[in-house]
Amino acid sequence: MAGLVLTNVYLEDTQKKALAKKAKADGTNISAEMRRAVDVYLAGMNEDDLRLLDEATKQAKVEIDEMNQILDNGLKRANKFFAEIEALKAAA
Repeated sequence: MAGLVLTNVYLEDTQKKALAKKAKADGTNISAEMRRAVDVYLAGMNEDDLRLLDEATKQAKVEIDEMNQILDNGLKRANKFFAEIEALKAAA
C-alpha cells in the first residue's frame, strides 16, 4: 500500500455511523471503507452504475442457482443410470 496521508473529512453523523457499521461487518475500519469509496468514485462509478451492477449480480445469482439445480438433477439421473447398469452387470 502506498503511503497514507492524514486528511480531515467532515461527515454527517449518520454517514459516520453507517461507515462504522459497514467497517465492523467487513472487518475493516472507517478509513479503509472511505478509501474504498474514493477508489470507486475515482474509477468513475456512480450510484446508477452501482444499482445496475447490484441488480445484475442478483439476477446472475438466480440464474446460477437455477443452472446448479439443473446440473444436480442431471447428476442424480446419471448416478441412477450408472447404478442400474452396474446392477444389470452384476445380474448377468
